[in-house]
Amino acid sequence: MKTIDLNGISLAYERRGRGTPLVLIHGYPLDHTIWNETLPLLEDTFDVILPDVRGFGHSTTIRDPYFMDDMASDVASLLDHLNIDNAAVVGHSMGGYIALAFARNYPTRIRGLGLISSQAAADNAERKDGRYATARQVAEKGVGVVTEAMATKLSADPRVQAYARDTIEKQSVLGIIGALKAMAEREEAESLLRLLNYTVLVVHGDADSLIPVERGREIKELVPHAQYVELPGAGHMPMMENPEGTAEALKVLA
Repeated sequence: MKTIDLNGISLAYERRGRGTPLVLIHGYPLDHTIWNETLPLLEDTFDVILPDVRGFGHSTTIRDPYFMDDMASDVASLLDHLNIDNAAVVGHSMGGYIALAFARNYPTRIRGLGLISSQAAADNAERKDGRYATARQVAEKGVGVVTEAMATKLSADPRVQAYARDTIEKQSVLGIIGALKAMAEREEAESLLRLLNYTVLVVHGDADSLIPVERGREIKELVPHAQYVELPGAGHMPMMENPEGTAEALKVLA
């Protein structure tokens, strides 16, 4: 992977393929490797940029609190470095929250938005408290707290669960804590979505046990022109559980 220094961190990324610039932002608590099975199906259509978001994979982070806006700024700075004026921006789960922050803050730099296994609503008080409680547990006991809680929720597929356990264990305590707090403090995005007039893609598995499929259907209701793809049998990781269906859906952003 390549790395660049920006916004006080070192951001790692890969770049593959040719065509329409497409940023694929991974979700919590994983890294860019979630796209490995979908990537070969996209390289003939897109110039694919795959960052490790701050605190995950090979990217570093800071101890000070940061927010989705800061993570979106990292993406904008990466595009500056690559001399890319605008791109289709796609996020999985937490990556969707980053993509929405990017759409809010850099409206002239986004040519299409994709939300995979994500949602537009902010955390309610209970969910917010839960994220802070998990952050405290991670600070005390380490990343294993998240590994056990998340792996089986991400997918019912044992292969994907094994990948998740291995990948989560590689992440840093600081990155996990920073992301949990940033997610807890994120803004709602329903009002933003109602204003978008470019291509919006929503991909959701109907067996998602982390962010229920109803959240994806709600986005379709908010954005009548959105392209909505529901993948039967897929959980929270459709890019691994159904890479062909996910890649085919993404091509609407070309």
